[in-house]
Amino acid sequence: MMEILLKFGIVFVMSLIFGLERQYSNRPVGFGTFVFVAIGACTLAVIPSFLGPDFSIGIIGAVVTGVGFLGAGALIKSAEKVSGFTTAASIWIFSIIGLSIGFDQYSLGIIAYSITLIVVTIDRILDFHGAGTYQRKVILTMDGIIGKEQVLSLFGKNKWKLIDCKIDKKNKKSGVSYLVTMPRSYVGILTRKLIATPWVESFDIE
Repeated sequence: MMEILLKFGIVFVMSLIFGLERQYSNRPVGFGTFVFVAIGACTLAVIPSFLGPDFSIGIIGAVVTGVGFLGAGALIKSAEKVSGFTTAASIWIFSIIGLSIGFDQYSLGIIAYSITLIVVTIDRILDFHGAGTYQRKVILTMDGIIGKEQVLSLFGKNKWKLIDCKIDKKNKKSGVSYLVTMPRSYVGILTRKLIATPWVESFDIE
């Protein structure tokens, strides 16, 4: 059992370090996805060592492949971004946890499940503090032709990407759409800022 724990520990640390770098770089695939996939693969590799050399891994491959297609359905793609990778990976790893328990490998299932819970907890903490790919589309309709600096001041130090800009010179109206990467805690702050800004006629945070 110690050797198995060592394998899980090595896989967890390696995938965690690489995944955190991806998450802090605001890549579409965060650390949770990397850890889930790595731990799931490790679990599959260990199961045959318990069940003996005559064990056929065909049933495992069939289940995991089928669930992989189901997980792909959890991906959400828009014109600006693709999201849902962690959800897709969690669907996949829970199929492996289910297989482990089904084959009476309770210790493997519990180890994989425990690591999954740890990853989800860390991911929520990082996401709340802005280390991740939590993005919102902010659409503003403004009274007047407002300068870029004034608009960006609303976003604070958060990263942004301009998606669309419309100017109505005749009626002196303007509208912009930004994709803003920010902590979940900043959504409420941004909402209050927009309500208090006199030249913001209406807004939508998607």
